[in-house]
Amino acid sequence: MDFDFTWLLWGLPLAFALGWGASRFDLRQWRMESHQAPRAYFRGLNHLLNEQQDQAIDAFIEAVQGDPDTAELHFALGNLFRRRGDYDRAVRVHEHLLSRADMDRKDRDRAQHALALDFLKAGLLDRAESALHKLKGTAFEGEALLALLGIYERSRDWPQAKDIAQRLEDADQGSFSTRLAHYLCEESELAQRSGNSAQALGLLERAVQRAPQLARGWMALSALKAQTGDTAGAYEALKRLSEHAPQSLPLAASALVALAAQTGRQEDARALLQASRQRAPSIDTTEALAALSENPEAARDCYLAHLKKELSLVIATQWLDGETLSDPEAQTRIGQTLEQASTPLRRYRCAACGFEARVHFWQCPGCQTWDSFPARRVEEL
Repeated sequence: MDFDFTWLLWGLPLAFALGWGASRFDLRQWRMESHQAPRAYFRGLNHLLNEQQDQAIDAFIEAVQGDPDTAELHFALGNLFRRRGDYDRAVRVHEHLLSRADMDRKDRDRAQHALALDFLKAGLLDRAESALHKLKGTAFEGEALLALLGIYERSRDWPQAKDIAQRLEDADQGSFSTRLAHYLCEESELAQRSGNSAQALGLLERAVQRAPQLARGWMALSALKAQTGDTAGAYEALKRLSEHAPQSLPLAASALVALAAQTGRQEDARALLQASRQRAPSIDTTEALAALSENPEAARDCYLAHLKKELSLVIATQWLDGETLSDPEAQTRIGQTLEQASTPLRRYRCAACGFEARVHFWQCPGCQTWDSFPARRVEEL
């Protein structure tokens, strides 16, 4: 039987029409989906720019549901969760990214770094430490080492902190000599508590060799030598401090006066303190000079000399303490008032976070920053 070409003539247009209709339907659906995801994405960005984090999170969740394969949306969502303090959800988002098989190495490292930050912000230091160690050899290794350094400092694991700081210095990430010297001083304190003075002395000698500009090493070395009966060596340590860290001499002024009295080197100490006051008048330096004076009148002259260079309520209170008013009750009240007013001015203040304390700290208890407390009182700042 012969083939009827009439059916072919009818079939071809029909097949073309069906194919065209199917393609238009798929194209319309694709356009609809592609419009929905960007719309939610840009809505989330708008909320984010307006600092509306909750609304931004809702919009990004909608965008992620419309296109679950988009890694950038997941990163944005995870970072928003972390910023809002919703660490559990941030961890789930970044763990989901790490579990995806289609992630390239760069995005996988980025997700690992974000996960470590989630643990760090949540205070899960052991999990953060484990996550940070996995970033070795990646583009985030430097940031990971700095984060690990912070973890070891908070946990007071000084040997580990020394290792990380040395690795950072070897990798040209900056100078960590001062921080390494602090770690040696911390280890020395632990050795002293355990009764091992010889080990403590060796650690402090290493500290001053590594960072002679750090006043803490010289002060700790002086205190330890004085404790073991080597007052001459203790005085020499403070004299070395005045050479390598002259701006920090006010912190050691009272100890310098005490050691000078024990070793008979009052004149030498007076010369050091006067040179320090000449560079920059200081409450502690002036009080130390007054303590070295032969009589109360000479001490009051020291206070007056300070006031001629720099006005100070603290020093004025000290000077007025030697005055005798006609009314004893008025003198008592005025003295108490001035003492109360000047006490807050004697505090030290962290230059990084503003934390104030009666004593000087080498590491701020508030923000954990090293050497952020100037050697000057609040009134002098």
